[in-house]
Amino acid sequence: MTTTTAWRADPYTDALRTGRGPLFLRRDDGRLLPLEVERWCEAPDRADRSVLDRCHGTVLDVGCGPGRLVAALAAEGHRAMGVDVSPAAVARAVRLGATALCRSVFDSLPGEGRWDTALLIDGNIGIGGDPTALLRRLRQVVSGSGRVIAECAPVDVDERCEVQVDDGRGGRGTPFPWARAGMPALSAHAAATGWTVSERWDLRGRHFVTLTRQSSSVLR
Repeated sequence: MTTTTAWRADPYTDALRTGRGPLFLRRDDGRLLPLEVERWCEAPDRADRSVLDRCHGTVLDVGCGPGRLVAALAAEGHRAMGVDVSPAAVARAVRLGATALCRSVFDSLPGEGRWDTALLIDGNIGIGGDPTALLRRLRQVVSGSGRVIAECAPVDVDERCEVQVDDGRGGRGTPFPWARAGMPALSAHAAATGWTVSERWDLRGRHFVTLTRQSSSVLR
C-alpha cells in the first residue's frame, strides 16, 4: 500500500527517533496539519487516560505509533497489541514494553474477530483515506460484543485528501490518502457501517466516541 511506504519516510522516522517535531501532514492544497510528535512520545496524559479507562478485555491499538497507549495497557495487565506500518514506531513501542506488529490493519491480524476493544486515536480514523472502509474492517476484527474507541477531529469536517509527511524544512514523504472526520461525520460513518455511538466525551480539547455494534443493521 502507498500508505505503508509513506509512513516509512525519513521525516516521520527522524521525528520518532528524536521524539520531537515539527512534523506535519501536508495536504494536496498545501495546507499543513500539525502532528503532535512530542505528545505521542510522552506518557499518556489525562485525555489518554480517559480512553485507557474505557478499554476492556483484549485491546488492539490501530496505528499505535510510538506506543504510549499500548505500553500503558500492557503495564496495567491488559492483553494488548499495537499495529503500525512504521518500523520506527513499532520498534519504539516494543522498547516501551508493548507488543506491536509492523502491519496494516487491512492485513491479516492475530485474533481477528476476538478483540474486545479497538482504538483509533490521534486522528487514526483517517487511516486508508476512507473511514467507512476502516470501520467495516474493524467489524471483522472486533468481537460481537466488542467496541471501538475513536478520536474525532476537533472541528466539524468530513474530508478525504492526499497528504505527505512533511518536516517543515523541505523533507517530505510519499503522498498517500488520508481522511478527517469530526463528531457528526464520524457518527454518520459509524451508522453506515453497523456501529452506533454509545458514548461521547471531550477532554483537554480532544473529542472521543465509543462505538458498539448496532443490534440490527443493514450495511450500506
